[in-house]
Amino acid sequence: MRLQRPFFNRPTLEVARDLLGKEMVFYGQRGIITETEAYIGKDDPACHAARGKTLRNAPMFGAAGYSYVYFIYGMHHCLNFVTEAEGFPAAVLVRGVQGITGPGRLCRALGITREHNNLDLTTHGDFYVRDTGLKPKYEATPRIGISQGKELLWRFVIKRSA
Repeated sequence: MRLQRPFFNRPTLEVARDLLGKEMVFYGQRGIITETEAYIGKDDPACHAARGKTLRNAPMFGAAGYSYVYFIYGMHHCLNFVTEAEGFPAAVLVRGVQGITGPGRLCRALGITREHNNLDLTTHGDFYVRDTGLKPKYEATPRIGISQGKELLWRFVIKRSA
């Protein structure tokens, strides 16, 4: 079953944890989400919205359930899902799906670019997230590749079975 707006329109940390084990569908390609990171509002120094609304981060201020794709370091696209109430900038970075780790690698492997920015995942025919019924165990760790807000345990990754 496709995830609807109420799933995304919740506290970002809940959405980030609950996305683990869900299946992302992108133009016929499918992958189980294995790693996420939360970015929450203007008080989060690592969040793109920390300095206010810009053309680049505008989707973060929009309705929950939209994609937010940005280009970083002049070489990588990164995919986020917008969360929480419209006007409150928050999103979950998809860091990995089964078999692909790292947000840049993920976007490169699937062909996700800025062309896929600000798409409604709740209505789009070829880009959405669906519930699998899986509720995997996970661990919370510090976020990766940021200079501020490193102390927050807002990265969630499915635990590997031993």
